[in-house]
Formats: sequence, C-alpha cells, structure tokens
Amino acid sequence: MMRNVEDLDVFKKAHKLVLRLYKVTNSFPSEEKFGLISQIRRAAASINANLMEGNYRLNKKEFRQFTGIARGSAGELKYHILLAKDLGYVEEKVYEEILEQLTDITKMLYGLANSLSK
Repeated sequence: MMRNVEDLDVFKKAHKLVLRLYKVTNSFPSEEKFGLISQIRRAAASINANLMEGNYRLNKKEFRQFTGIARGSAGELKYHILLAKDLGYVEEKVYEEILEQLTDITKMLYGLANSLSK
C-alpha cells in the first residue's frame, strides 16, 4: 500500500483544481447554488476523496477500484464544466485551462490504476 496518497502528483493537481473550481463557481448565479455549483464542487472533490478512501482500503485491488471511481468523477466534472461554459458561466479561456488540467489528471489516474494492477 502507498503510505501517503497526498504525496502523489495526481492528488496535488486534483486538489489544486478543486480550489480553483471553488473560486470559479463563486461567480455563478445564486440560483445555481444547489444545482451546478454543488455538482461541480462535489465531482471535483470526489476525485481526491476516492483516492483517499481507496488508499485506506486493505489492498491494491480495492485502491485500484477507487482510482477508477475517481476517474469517473473526473468524467462527470468534464461534463459539468462544459455545461457551465455553454450556459455562459465560464469564459472560453478558463474552460480550456480547466479542461487541460482535468485531462492531465485523468491521464494520471489511468497511470495510477495501471500501476496498481501490477
């Protein structure tokens, strides 16, 4: 088992993205507080929450499973960000930057899952 999942680059990058998305969603319309804002924040935080939970499980197989769930959360987040952009809540430039970060994180999660298969 990994000693400290917080030391992984993917964890650090995903945490940085969560913090950024909290700031980005602060400017969303207040009627989205329990809608898109909540969905974006939960999906983003879910990436690292699943990595943490998986790391605290009893074996690599379970950790790998939770890494897959984290990847699923990244996919969910990708859609919510697209929706936010198309609704006019996120500028194109910011959307592209977030998408780039999310793509990196998704690739890193895939690599982590593969390493846990060995």
